[in-house]
Amino acid sequence: MGDESRQSVFPNLRYADPGTAITFLDAAFGFTTHFVVETGDGVEHAQLRVGDDLVFLGRAHGGDRYGMGTPGTLGGSTVALCVRVPDHSLDAHAQRAETAGARILNPVHASLAGVREYSCADPEGHVWTFSDYSGE
Repeated sequence: MGDESRQSVFPNLRYADPGTAITFLDAAFGFTTHFVVETGDGVEHAQLRVGDDLVFLGRAHGGDRYGMGTPGTLGGSTVALCVRVPDHSLDAHAQRAETAGARILNPVHASLAGVREYSCADPEGHVWTFSDYSGE
């Protein structure tokens, strides 16, 4: 079946301005650029490293064959991504995100599931939850 330690799901988000999104995601959340495809009018596709995993992002195009778009064109975010952050740095992570321009939707708190977390939206409206949840 393959290497069980390898990532199996690769979220793929659309942004109106992927280049600006990359800069924000690095400054706010500490993501790092793994791979970028640029065309004459900017970033078309990118892969960002989040810990040991990757998140894909691409430029939004009218008439996307998969019906994908930015939260602004779709009337809101259609998915929330949950990213693990060690508990000892969760408060600092939330402050960094807010300072960089993330809109805090739910501040750091103890959830009913017994983990600490916070949720925010990036400038294009994608929803991100950062939590100390480490899987079961």
